[in-house]
Amino acid sequence: MKKQDATRIYSLLIKRYPDARESPETVARGSPFEVLILTILSAQTTDRAVLKVKKPLFSKYPAPAKLAKAKVEDVEPIIHSLGYYHAKAKNIIAASQALISTFGGTVPESMEQLLTIPGVGRKTANIVLYHALGRNEGIAVDTHVRRLAQRIGFSDTDNVSVIEHDLMALFPRDLWGDVTDVFIAHGRTTCDAKKPLCSECVITEYCRYFRDLKK
Repeated sequence: MKKQDATRIYSLLIKRYPDARESPETVARGSPFEVLILTILSAQTTDRAVLKVKKPLFSKYPAPAKLAKAKVEDVEPIIHSLGYYHAKAKNIIAASQALISTFGGTVPESMEQLLTIPGVGRKTANIVLYHALGRNEGIAVDTHVRRLAQRIGFSDTDNVSVIEHDLMALFPRDLWGDVTDVFIAHGRTTCDAKKPLCSECVITEYCRYFRDLKK
């Protein structure tokens, strides 16, 4: 796909979802610590589900120092509804311990440092960097972004690292964070995994999936 087509697609989507970045259904709002922990918890579940545990979790563990000292068995009941709660409890405690032991209790501001924290991959690091720290270091590829990248024709792989690289090559750096947000908004609202609403989509003329449907 040509860069100008990618930019046109973004323009159409941002007009359709002008408030994508401020969605109330995102874990990417709050302090850097909150965004980090909630994004780790969002693996294999929805942001809406994670947001339901936000208040009880941070009421009990409002800072890295508190969560770093928590016992797994005390955290598990709070996040039980999210699935994989044992591994997730261990990860967020270990992440908090890393913040205390390695980064002085603060969330680091580089991709390289974030990736040393337990439970943090590039998706989580990109979300924290952009939404909590205002840095465009990459494009967070979640399930919605991956699906749209493949359907529209931005990428031809299931490898999220390659998808991120393909998207970064198509979009200017200052749009990287917002690309994630508008793709997520479009995936949730229109481009559903099982029943995409192509009749309501604003980018069908650019979409490979839609063209294939018409053949």
